[in-house]
Amino acid sequence: MSTSRVFVARLVGCSVFDPNGDRVGKVRDVLVVERADASPRVVGMIAEVPGKRHVFLSIGRVTSIGSGQIITTGVLNLRRFEQRGGEIRVMAELLGRRVDMRDGSGEAQIEDVSIEEVDLGEWEISQLFVRRPKASGAPLFAKGPTDFASWDEIKHNQHKGEAQSATQLVASFSDLLPADLANAMLELPEQRMMEVAGELSDDRLADVLEEMPENEQVALLNKLDDDRAADVLDEMQPDDAADLIAHLSDERGETLLDLMEPEEAEDVRFLLSYAPDTAGGLMTTEPIIVSADATVAEGLALIRRHDLAPALGAAICVTLPPYEPPTGRLLGMVHFQRMLRYPPNERLGALIDQSLEPVRSSTTAAEVSRILASYDLVSVPVVDDNHRLLGVVTIDDVLDHLLPDDWRSTTDESASFDDTSTRPLTIVQQQDIRAGRSARGIR
Repeated sequence: MSTSRVFVARLVGCSVFDPNGDRVGKVRDVLVVERADASPRVVGMIAEVPGKRHVFLSIGRVTSIGSGQIITTGVLNLRRFEQRGGEIRVMAELLGRRVDMRDGSGEAQIEDVSIEEVDLGEWEISQLFVRRPKASGAPLFAKGPTDFASWDEIKHNQHKGEAQSATQLVASFSDLLPADLANAMLELPEQRMMEVAGELSDDRLADVLEEMPENEQVALLNKLDDDRAADVLDEMQPDDAADLIAHLSDERGETLLDLMEPEEAEDVRFLLSYAPDTAGGLMTTEPIIVSADATVAEGLALIRRHDLAPALGAAICVTLPPYEPPTGRLLGMVHFQRMLRYPPNERLGALIDQSLEPVRSSTTAAEVSRILASYDLVSVPVVDDNHRLLGVVTIDDVLDHLLPDDWRSTTDESASFDDTSTRPLTIVQQQDIRAGRSARGIR
């Protein structure tokens, strides 16, 4: 090995290469098992491979760690990682844990863990980087002193039901897109997932919830207190919030609607009045809406907003006043590509696409899908019987409706470099074998 000791927090995010120099993934966590008479033994790493799939990489297949990269033997099993009993994820479960020092010097919190090679292909936890509580009278934003400790110098004092800090884990997730963060959270133990949710900001957690399967959305939201749940729903897109509330009990849904901001709650109640398989049930009520006198410059400024979904920025709705759904009469839509072809002072009312017909709120989802596909559209406006704009259905709304319920958790398991890689059994599984009980199969 090129490096005999390495800190896990620095290892996370490092690229994994095969012997030919081809990048095959990146490290997301390190997996250890505890031992009664020694420091926990490293059994492998959790690597993220193309397709955002997390797989197990045995430490025995790692030939080099150094310079921000990991070299493997080139044999990698691409089956999705599943954590076994007795296994501990360093980033997800150890970092942030509170411990007591056996020398009686008090409490500390684990902020990083170093692993060290003790024999060829054998790694174990060598040191813990811990932070002590800050002294009384210290400045408000000061941090406590840090120290190094070996595994046998600490004892765990986590009490049942007590929350563990997830600050370091959330920091390691900062580069993940919402969909990838949702998958990473779903792979954590339930308590740890809720601790991560508690550390996330309302808008970040809202983005993550929108990317989770419906049953997981409901389960997570039901574990949040009412005030936090309402704040998160306020940050969600109205159509996603409506879909989620529709899967809650009537009593909880009404409670959360009463706690939400009045304007946000009004949009959600409005969407809940439509059947889920109609244009009204699919639409979002937050398209860009302008008057016919608005200019190209104003339109381009509106679609530049960084928080605007690409599908909503593909076209602007032009209506008569008022300009909040349900608006005045819909005059039409202007596509952003057409705006790019005209001078900044051109009126948007003169650039309306006359060929695009809106759909009614009662139009079926199947018909909306046919219209988007037939005319190569990214979005289509939805109007009521008086031709007032209610919202727009975007291509992602339709895809969410058409795809199977478990599409977020379904992956192609057929791809694999090799299916012969094995994984060491945990102590619990070894004991099961000795007792004549069946243990889980080797990977």
